[in-house]
Amino acid sequence: MSVDRSSLKTGALVRQACRNGEFTGQTSGLAPGFAQANLVILPQTEALQFQEFCEKNPKPCPLLEVTVPGDPCPQILAKSADLRTDLPRYRVWRRGELVDEPTDITSLWQNDFVAFLIGCSFTFEEALIAAGLSVRHIDQGVNVPMYRTTIPCESAGMFSGPLVVSMRPFKPADAIRAVQITSRFPAVHGAPVHLGFPEQLGITDLSTPDYGDAVSVKPDELPVFWACGVTPQAVLMQARPEFAITHSPGCMFVSDLKDEELAADTTDQPGRSF
Repeated sequence: MSVDRSSLKTGALVRQACRNGEFTGQTSGLAPGFAQANLVILPQTEALQFQEFCEKNPKPCPLLEVTVPGDPCPQILAKSADLRTDLPRYRVWRRGELVDEPTDITSLWQNDFVAFLIGCSFTFEEALIAAGLSVRHIDQGVNVPMYRTTIPCESAGMFSGPLVVSMRPFKPADAIRAVQITSRFPAVHGAPVHLGFPEQLGITDLSTPDYGDAVSVKPDELPVFWACGVTPQAVLMQARPEFAITHSPGCMFVSDLKDEELAADTTDQPGRSF
């Protein structure tokens, strides 16, 4: 049995629908006003190196919360949540290979697992819409397009790999406004990392994203690229840890935290700019 997307108005309702097996789709546009997060789960032996990787690469991997080893319940983003059941769909990785995309990982949970909840650009989309900007993948009812770039992240221990970006097209004046709006949200990727000229990122064809779905880009629009929390999945493919679990791209953890709680007065956060 599936649930109507329009009824999922809070993080708690989204998580409950996931836990009940009633919702397994992408979460862009769901629970307006509630922050969403990417998920990476690793054994404790690799967790410290991965945390260092996130700290070195704050644009694609802005950490919102790191859980206590073995505890599947976050204590900051949603105390009633269970990370084993409360996302629409997961990805299971073994030695860098994707082996499964389940909707429940309870049977796979280990008492040494550490979960990383990483800021997601779906969070600032509500602010873009409130400012009168059209978000193309929401308008088209599809997942946001995401692309692997040729820009390397900074390495940390075993973890290294390319930056992944998400793309939203805007007319030039709207693109400037989008930069201003998203700069207020450094905890969920902040300002774009690139405007126009996708070939400068190593992207040869916008119609064939590496993750998500293609969207239309009109002749008078610029493709605008934000650092993306799917970057760790590209990194896992290169690092090839023995075992890891992530969210399925676009199928995020929806928290109880309100978007505006992540807004900042600064124009962007410190750290490496790509």
